[in-house]
Amino acid sequence: MRAVVRRALWVLLLSGLYWGAPPLTRLGAAPAALVQSVDAVGMTVSDMDRSVAFFTDVLTFEKTTDVELAGDQYERLQGVFGLRMRVVRLRLGSEQLELTQYLTPRGRHVPEDSRSNDRWFQHVAIIVSDMDAVYARLRQHHVEHASPEPQRLPDWNPNAGGIRAFYFKDPDGHPLEVLQFPQEKGDLKWHSASDRLFLGIDHTAIVVGSTNTSLAFYRDVLGLHVAGESTNYGVEQERLNNVFGARLHITALRAPTGPGVEFLEYLSPRNGRAAAGIQSNDIAHWETTMTTGSTHEAFERLISANALLVSPSVATLHADARFKEALLVHDPDEHAVKVVQR
Repeated sequence: MRAVVRRALWVLLLSGLYWGAPPLTRLGAAPAALVQSVDAVGMTVSDMDRSVAFFTDVLTFEKTTDVELAGDQYERLQGVFGLRMRVVRLRLGSEQLELTQYLTPRGRHVPEDSRSNDRWFQHVAIIVSDMDAVYARLRQHHVEHASPEPQRLPDWNPNAGGIRAFYFKDPDGHPLEVLQFPQEKGDLKWHSASDRLFLGIDHTAIVVGSTNTSLAFYRDVLGLHVAGESTNYGVEQERLNNVFGARLHITALRAPTGPGVEFLEYLSPRNGRAAAGIQSNDIAHWETTMTTGSTHEAFERLISANALLVSPSVATLHADARFKEALLVHDPDEHAVKVVQR
């Protein structure tokens, strides 16, 4: 109930109705961007060894760290009391994926009837060099399909035409995407000569209820910039997302470095369900880690923006942790963003 009330106040603030304040997008000179980079994309898993084997053996990620974490600072950071976590970092190219298993307390599994237009949907887009070879490899490893087969987006769409993409699932049911850019699209690094099938992570995609509301958080508060927009529809998009009648407004945002964040707003059908209080230890939980110069400044600015803070204060992490300080916040659709300071 508290999350529903906070979300309602957040939407009112952004629309300029809360206490008569102007919308964030209409303010004067914007303050300096909070976010310096997108450091990693993370997800909660139920069986770490199984997940590590899937991402390393099937998708050729490389394990870089494997630690157990516990204590009051991590409880405050993640909003889960009495936790003990095993956290594994995986690298593909220059991008990082972070897997977290809650040894205690265990959370809920991904809802079996999850759909691509539900607002807890999040995935990572893994760039590949040869879609046909990748699809054959995924079939060989018996991955669960989300799309019936790879789709080539039509040429009438200038921003997406020629892109080939396929949705599938990891052992916990997290959606994943493999994507191949035609020569004239995508970052130049995805077209460098390589003998690898899986090249790296281009972006994480999240379903949003309102592009404008999400821009007010990611652009106007966090400081990401809009890198491109597209409206995608047609039978290829329907089959890719496995949503009949799918028509999406897609907005790509970027920090100075790291993977992008992509909004998927379903213009139709608009029956996607809102997140139902997903906690950090629930398997449906994803979080996008972003670096900042000052977590305390970030915390104050997020409070001023009436953001949905999960952490009651900035958490000070262990001396041997990857980051010195961190906090966790939910965006207007309750996707999690971890803001960290090195």
